[in-house]
Amino acid sequence: MKPVDLAKKLRREAAFDPAALDRGKAVLMAAIRQEVEPTHRPTIVPQLPYEDIGAALSFLERAFGFSEISTSRLVGKDGVILHALVEFGDGVIGIGSQGAHGAISPKSAGIESQYISVYVANVDAHYQRAVAEGARIAKGLPDHIRGVRAYEALDLEGHRWRFLQRVREVPSTK
Repeated sequence: MKPVDLAKKLRREAAFDPAALDRGKAVLMAAIRQEVEPTHRPTIVPQLPYEDIGAALSFLERAFGFSEISTSRLVGKDGVILHALVEFGDGVIGIGSQGAHGAISPKSAGIESQYISVYVANVDAHYQRAVAEGARIAKGLPDHIRGVRAYEALDLEGHRWRFLQRVREVPSTK
């Protein structure tokens, strides 16, 4: 039951039984915590360095559909974002400062050193969204290869992203 529904139920019960408030408080707080706190925390969280974390967060949301985990943002005394986490499905990626732990953005390094694969529900729609938001397409959408349909795109600082959809999930175009 959602916290809002629990609160309504608790109000109704408290009108007849004031002790219901004490009993219901623990249940309500547990429901709120479960809704606010993730129930699953990944054990591996890749970190990507960016020169401009704010711009990266905005681009990753618009072009690729990531969502920032708002409670994760770390801001310096000067107001500059130092680190944040973004999520997509059940995956999480850290977005950090260039140079942190020796990591450098491909924009500064002049070379890509990795790519990240992300499975999506509809790769064709995802591709169109990425193109519309200015992602640089490195490899377009070929026909189905080895059970997947995929494309690769570079974000605003040159990190390579590979978005895939399993063939059995790809809707027929006929």
